[in-house]
Amino acid sequence: MVTLFHSPGTCSLGIHVLLEEIGAPYDLALIDVTKGKQHQPEYLAVNPKAKVPALRRADGSLLTEWPAIATWLALANPDKKLLPTDVEGMVRTLEAVDYIIATVHMHGFTRLFLPIHFSPNEADHPAIREKGRLIFEKGLAHFNAQLEGRDYLGGESPSIADAALFYITFWKVTRLKQEPPPNVAAHYARMCQRPAVARALQMEGFA
Repeated sequence: MVTLFHSPGTCSLGIHVLLEEIGAPYDLALIDVTKGKQHQPEYLAVNPKAKVPALRRADGSLLTEWPAIATWLALANPDKKLLPTDVEGMVRTLEAVDYIIATVHMHGFTRLFLPIHFSPNEADHPAIREKGRLIFEKGLAHFNAQLEGRDYLGGESPSIADAALFYITFWKVTRLKQEPPPNVAAHYARMCQRPAVARALQMEGFA
């Protein structure tokens, strides 16, 4: 059985959704990043990177980094079709995941909520937040166009890219209190209607 080290409402929510989509038994280990628990010795002994998500696999090995965890879950459970098997579909899915994690999340949303990570000078923070807002909005606009005429980024069923898009849209809706672009909003509503997503949200205290 695998164990997901997570903090409610963070990017680990996307991995939680994937675990629910897969439907195999798993354990949850709460690492509350709002209280700095990721920096406590107990968790550093598990994951020296001091971040979530992290996944301890059945053999005891630890897997870190959102894209790696999501890709492993998809490849280890091919019947769930969370990653296309054709070359073009696979690389486009990984392209979307990388853009969401490395750019929209890390350079967009992080600037909005944690400008201190980019400058210790508070006078710089308004400009940093504005840069983050522009990056975040540009990313959502990109996926709004990608979703034109499509239910999911992965096609007829959700892929790991859809789980990634879901968590950043969740932030847009619940933390920024803003309406996403129309196709992204429809994707978010569609994802929320999935039983796996509903279960993950309920388990994390959001439903």
